[in-house]
Amino acid sequence: MGDIKKIRKKYSKPEHPWRISRIEEENKICKEFGIPKKTELWKTVSKLESYKNQAKSLVTVDRGQTEEKNQKQKNLLLQKLKKYNLVKDDDTIDAILSLTLTDLLNRRLQTIVFKKGYAKTMKQARQMITHRHILVNNRILTSPSYLVKVEEENSIEISPKSPFYSTDHPERAKESSKRKTKKVKTR
Repeated sequence: MGDIKKIRKKYSKPEHPWRISRIEEENKICKEFGIPKKTELWKTVSKLESYKNQAKSLVTVDRGQTEEKNQKQKNLLLQKLKKYNLVKDDDTIDAILSLTLTDLLNRRLQTIVFKKGYAKTMKQARQMITHRHILVNNRILTSPSYLVKVEEENSIEISPKSPFYSTDHPERAKESSKRKTKKVKTR
């Protein structure tokens, strides 16, 4: 049968929990991206640190690894990050070290749903995702923190079964072009 897998945390808490500058910065980011819990933010920070640590270890050549194997690992890491549009086609491994937290947060499903105009606010985008109103590649996703690949970005849509599917729904965000063409009546 086998033993039950031990569940481990996917993040680590900050070393200094009461630094006011870090708390204010985290609160600002959480508010901007509609993240309700700091643990979700810390998971993203851990993922970013993981990418950077991989890049750092690949820059320095180990004695046990061959140059060919090291180059192959660099290419795999760069291809993975290119899928998320975090690095460009002609970037090197040094571009990974310059990634920021906002770069990763902009690739989240919640952020892309908001930027596409399906929701009025980030919190509404999160609610639409968790309440099963959003489809990605004709699959319902309920994780707002899902990192969207470039090829999946055009396939994000509102489920036809959802009440938000109608463009006349009062809670659905209106297109910005409609707002601009609206004229104010003068007397």
